[in-house]
Amino acid sequence: QVQLVESGGGLVQAGGSLRLSCLASGHTLSRYTMGWFRQAPGKERSLVAAITSSGGSLYYADSVKGRITISRDNAKNTGYLQMNSRKPEDTAVYSCAADPMDWYIRRDMHAYGYWGQGTQVTVSS
Repeated sequence: QVQLVESGGGLVQAGGSLRLSCLASGHTLSRYTMGWFRQAPGKERSLVAAITSSGGSLYYADSVKGRITISRDNAKNTGYLQMNSRKPEDTAVYSCAADPMDWYIRRDMHAYGYWGQGTQVTVSS
């Protein structure tokens, strides 16, 4: 069983950048597809980016495409979400999650069996 802990959230001005990290423990992250989800107040949680275990397949939601880069370093058991050109509508709690189906990207949040506690990202206008 893998445990996930996010870091790197905070307050950023519109147009600014943040990098979120997701550190895994208890089990190697390399056996999982990793996804980053976000949930804004009053909205459903949605997938913004995902990467398969090898890094060979990526997914980006249309709303963030071109402004977000997902990556991973399996040797460090860590995943990353580089977020640029932040907008106020990007304000949300961002969570990383792991899906045991490591060769395929699934968008359904229920496919991800392991979750971090989430980190708040607030973008001021």
